[in-house]
Amino acid sequence: MVTLTRRQAITGALGLTAANLGAFSALNAAGSSDYHLRSRLTSFAFGDRPTEGLVSLADNAPPPVLRLRQGKKAVIDFTNGLDDYSTMHWHGIRLPHAMDGVPYLTQVPIARGETFRYAFTPPDAGSFWYHPHCMTLSQMALGLTGLLIVDEAEDPGFDADIPLNLKDFRLGNEGELLEHFTPRGAARAGTFGNVKTTNWRQDPVYEVPAGGLIRLRFAVTDTTRVHKLIFPDVPGRILAWDGHPVDDPLPWPTREAPLWLGPGQRVDVAFVAPDEDGRELTFESLIGRNSPFNVARFRTMGTNLGRRAGDIPDLPRNPIPALETATQPTSEIVFGWSPEGDGTNNGLCGTNAYIFWSINRRPWPGDAVENTGPVATLELGKRHLLRLRNESPNLHPIHLHGLVFRPLRSNLRKIPANYTDTILLLKDEIVEIEVLADNPGDWAFHCHVIEHQKTGLSGFIRVA
Repeated sequence: MVTLTRRQAITGALGLTAANLGAFSALNAAGSSDYHLRSRLTSFAFGDRPTEGLVSLADNAPPPVLRLRQGKKAVIDFTNGLDDYSTMHWHGIRLPHAMDGVPYLTQVPIARGETFRYAFTPPDAGSFWYHPHCMTLSQMALGLTGLLIVDEAEDPGFDADIPLNLKDFRLGNEGELLEHFTPRGAARAGTFGNVKTTNWRQDPVYEVPAGGLIRLRFAVTDTTRVHKLIFPDVPGRILAWDGHPVDDPLPWPTREAPLWLGPGQRVDVAFVAPDEDGRELTFESLIGRNSPFNVARFRTMGTNLGRRAGDIPDLPRNPIPALETATQPTSEIVFGWSPEGDGTNNGLCGTNAYIFWSINRRPWPGDAVENTGPVATLELGKRHLLRLRNESPNLHPIHLHGLVFRPLRSNLRKIPANYTDTILLLKDEIVEIEVLADNPGDWAFHCHVIEHQKTGLSGFIRVA
């Protein structure tokens, strides 16, 4: 990995301390931001008693939903209000390398009181999200995950548009926080939360217009849980997968055939609400095969708008580049347990004493370790084939920063060839993907079960 100096890290962005008013004035003089975000410790009542020590961008509330416009430059100032270092990553956005928010790979970590300016123009409309990439596990587990919506250039015409942030918390009987990392969990499927929330609420109810056309944006921002979603029997359709309109249609999820959505993944759906006032629809997720729980409920209200299934629009396609296929052979990338390792060194972003996982049988030594080479090197401006092999019995949602890809085939299932940035690898699964190498840089490539990422299952892909 390339280690950046502070001077290199702020080229094209502005690092400053909150106490430095001169620098802050210069930042404002250079142009105001669309958002000024500040992380902080806060509390929130999931039950009868408040939970202290959570991390958010708002007081006593979850991080806000950010809305940008496709093709319009966005400027986001992020101030770290925590004692620990931090950064902010914009998950799924194709953006310049310097704006990706990965410590030591794209920027120096942000100290308490410092502000980093992220500026980029999102080329794609869709549902994305944001989270820290320094002290990742602790800050995410404590709440710092939020949806980032890039609106289409033209309004597609829904009567309601509802973002749904699916995240667990680990709490004790008195509402106190429990450990979010356990070695046993990290070496297996991950450490699961015991309070399952949507937008930090348990079993929330949202009012929607009767007979209206409703768009839902599901995003799994949890560090561990793979959701198996079940939708009610209403007229509806899956619109987009991981931010991109679907090319291969996806079936409406049922209890017999739920939709699997892993950490980092998103799905946009549209449905027609019942005509009658006061009707309620329940969207569920399965634990195992027979234990569903409510993700969210939707209650109709008001006069019937009279919408029908035929009114559900097709979303406009995002500008996916037309690239030639590279002539280099297919590279195989193997995900599995680690044969060895002495922990990870993430510099200012912390260390971890455990190594359990590896890519190509080499565990990631940590973000701050120098002279660590890429998992693969791809020629810029070409389409490349990669073969992803999961040699472990656990699920791995594999996320690639800065680029998009589409799965072509699997040895275990028929897999829709929709563009994505995150793919859920099943036990013993081999998936061939086609990567569009249109964005130069070293792009982080890791499992989004964060305990897996932080105990070896991480690396980067170089596009040059």
